[in-house]
Amino acid sequence: MRGLFSNDMSDSGLFIERLAIIGVGLIGGSLARALRQANTVGEVVGSGRNAEHLQRAQTLGVIDRWDTDVAAAVAGADVVVLAAPVSAMEELFRAIGPALKTGVIVTDVGSTKRSVLEAARVAYGHIPGNFVAGHPIAGTERTGVDASFSQLFRQRRVILTPTAETLPAAIATVKALWQTAGAQVSEMDADRHDEILAATSHLPHVLAFALVDHLAALDDRHEIFAFAAGGFRDFTRIASSSPEMWCDIACANREALTTALDGYLQDLVLLRDAIANNDSAAILAVFRRAKQARDRLIDLAGPAVNPA
Repeated sequence: MRGLFSNDMSDSGLFIERLAIIGVGLIGGSLARALRQANTVGEVVGSGRNAEHLQRAQTLGVIDRWDTDVAAAVAGADVVVLAAPVSAMEELFRAIGPALKTGVIVTDVGSTKRSVLEAARVAYGHIPGNFVAGHPIAGTERTGVDASFSQLFRQRRVILTPTAETLPAAIATVKALWQTAGAQVSEMDADRHDEILAATSHLPHVLAFALVDHLAALDDRHEIFAFAAGGFRDFTRIASSSPEMWCDIACANREALTTALDGYLQDLVLLRDAIANNDSAAILAVFRRAKQARDRLIDLAGPAVNPA
């Protein structure tokens, strides 16, 4: 078997003879497209529960073949990417374990990291050295392989959360994989990752879902939505994301998300009281601080990415 790193393949030196992706949707499909475009992968094998979706991925050229049996799909793979819901990770770890060949590298794309690491520990009794927990901070409100595109990860951040048990060679391979897809890769403690993402990703999604649900329950909802301005559309765009996926994330990261919600609710009550009391100075102070902070800090997240 050729090694994962070669001098005559991609600019990164990475070449994956056989890549297995469990969950060929927006993230898994976009990663496969990006690696194909970079000539960094030989064969791509897809797996999941829905044969129709997998066949669609093959028809689109995202994968070469597929199998709904995850153990069969990962057999002989050099790298395995778990792009399934975080609640399914323990089951997946148990299912693929016996089929993985020696030296294989496994990573995931879950939005919560502590829950994934715990799932690995429960399934195997320890966190395997060849498993690198990761999270690409990229996506759109669209889902499924039809929404995938090769540029999704360009100039986006990917966070890896290795543990003390993680092998340096495994980290290097997964880092090279994401860099080949165009991402900027960082490493972070899993708990810190979950705290940050609870505030910057999970909380905004919860707020968008809650706002749309609140307005949709009003008697005059049809008139409200008919006259919704661009700001409403911008703010609530992410409420078109997969409800099942985000319910999964909210439950998996419930402690950090609850803390973020509590802090936000406290500030929201203060702002509500300022509005009720016509305290324009307090309102203006909040709005100005928010504008200054966003104008100063938003570029740290990288440019917006839209499908090509």
